[in-house]
Amino acid sequence: MRLSHPRIAPVRPEDRNDEQRELMKRFKGSDSLNIFNTLLNHPDLMRRWLVFANHVLGKSTLPARERELVILRIGYLCRSGYEWGQHVVIARAAGVTDDEIRCVKQGADAPGWSEPDRLLLSATDELHADAHVGDATWQGLARHFDTRQLMDIVFAVGQYNLVSMALNSFGVQAEPGLPGLEV
Repeated sequence: MRLSHPRIAPVRPEDRNDEQRELMKRFKGSDSLNIFNTLLNHPDLMRRWLVFANHVLGKSTLPARERELVILRIGYLCRSGYEWGQHVVIARAAGVTDDEIRCVKQGADAPGWSEPDRLLLSATDELHADAHVGDATWQGLARHFDTRQLMDIVFAVGQYNLVSMALNSFGVQAEPGLPGLEV
């Protein structure tokens, strides 16, 4: 975690107003997550962001495993402990092994990646460093992913770069038991 305490305090369930309670009805079982409780400080922003976030996480054309490799890599590059920890859990459920999770930190140069995995990690690095996927990486990705998937790759990196910036800047604290960046 970049900060040891929140800059923006999460809204506790007992302190929610009617608008906040209504917004949280969609989060059965996830309504205690600090990310959502922090975003409740700005319900209009949260409501609009959720539409996009829901596409990237739940309706993307990317297979879950590939999506999670990208999310883990951008979370790691942004040094977002909260994002990393949440998505280690999600990635494991999507079939990413603990060895692969460790290798995400090394990026595309880690041994053992398939060509599509290596290209996904390279694209993430390029977007993070230069806000652009280079021609060689793009052409390689296009051999494995269709146009909609290519678009979803870029938007997944962008979405989780944004979320990582917010989590880091707001000081959103990880829930107990989440894996840290050292995993």
